[in-house]
Amino acid sequence: MNIIIAGDGQVGSTLTRLLSAEGHDVTLIDTDPRVLEASQERFDVIAVEGNCASMEVLLQAGVKEAELLIAATNADEVNLLCCTTAHGLNPELHTIARIRNPEYTEQIYAMRDIFGLSMVINPEKQAADEIERLLKYPGFLKRDSFAKGRTEIVELRIGADSKLCNVALIDMNTIVKCRVLVCAVLRGGTAVAPGGNFVLREGDRIFVTAPAENLTTLLRNLGIITRRVRRVVLCGGGRVSYYLAALLEKNGISVQLIEQNYERCLELAELLPHTSIVHGDGTDQSLLESQGLAEADALVSMTGLDELNMIISLYGQSRGVPQVITKLSRVENRNMIDALGLGSVICAKELCSNTIARYVRAMQNQSGAAVSVHSIADGQAEAIEFQVDQHTRNCDTPLKDIKLKDNVLLVSITRGSRTEIPSGLSTFRRGDTIVVVTSGQGTIRQLNDIFA
Repeated sequence: MNIIIAGDGQVGSTLTRLLSAEGHDVTLIDTDPRVLEASQERFDVIAVEGNCASMEVLLQAGVKEAELLIAATNADEVNLLCCTTAHGLNPELHTIARIRNPEYTEQIYAMRDIFGLSMVINPEKQAADEIERLLKYPGFLKRDSFAKGRTEIVELRIGADSKLCNVALIDMNTIVKCRVLVCAVLRGGTAVAPGGNFVLREGDRIFVTAPAENLTTLLRNLGIITRRVRRVVLCGGGRVSYYLAALLEKNGISVQLIEQNYERCLELAELLPHTSIVHGDGTDQSLLESQGLAEADALVSMTGLDELNMIISLYGQSRGVPQVITKLSRVENRNMIDALGLGSVICAKELCSNTIARYVRAMQNQSGAAVSVHSIADGQAEAIEFQVDQHTRNCDTPLKDIKLKDNVLLVSITRGSRTEIPSGLSTFRRGDTIVVVTSGQGTIRQLNDIFA
């Protein structure tokens, strides 16, 4: 596909890496020639210097031949004008705009046809939604939902005191006492597709497929606290904190938000009437103690600096806070991050980029196309959801008689309201939703691509 990315910042760069790796023809627009030059050296892309909202620059970038435009500059207004202008020049063009200002949310939704928008993405809102989902199930490092929430792939870390430490996967169900499937293991930074005799070790990060109703059973039988989160401390008063605090207020959760900028504290106090806004430095040990950090159910560090977030999270871990979540803007050095023990790590730009990548895949093939794609195991594997339709091969054939491609594992079948962790005798039929995990290098775009 011919794709234009306007804005070569963190999100633009991540999208360029993802989309160029999948063989798309990418054209970058940015006002900074040095940034464009760096991207050209790293990726096989075309670069156009200039204002992406300018008709002349868009025409130079080939907007009339493009199939998709992604506006991801730092200015919401520029992104809107870019999409509107591009859609005017090419009415068949799909457009995605990154809009971060909460004030624009309602009017963007109401006027999306006027602006010529196919999709609006808000990285901060998406990060807040992800953090809220993690707070609902303390103990999971990450959760990805499939089949309208009926199937989950959750991430757990194996500690020295875990009931699963030194246990072979074939014996796992006798401990967790519910049907689950370990679809990937990260050991020493490398993803492994484990067999039944694979023995879990301290430090492993495992990715477990389970029906949503089994999650509480899984945590309880592993001895992981599953009590409801009642009080959360947030460090940092940026947009993610605002969105998250608003969500937690609605759920009746007590929130204390610490922010260093006094004017921002006043703004947040007006926007969040049920949140306790504290003016101070989130790295101040005495302040954290005075706010009862040790008695909090969860700590979320979301300042504008990754280094400060790491320090706050490490202190929270040392004080025994049951759940610690760290927002980072960069997660490239994942092995180093894992070694620090920062709890769950959330990266807004990666969440945003993966959402856009799923949209791109859905554009490519309407029949049999992926419904959703989630990156797991630090990007070394993908979990892909498909709808079985009339074109799907091997319907009603037992899985033991179906040959799948190497590095492809079928991990769940959902039929109506029932989700099954499949065995060799399981079958799928038209209308079912299935989830596969692949660690191969080739891209799986359609359901029939999984068959050998």
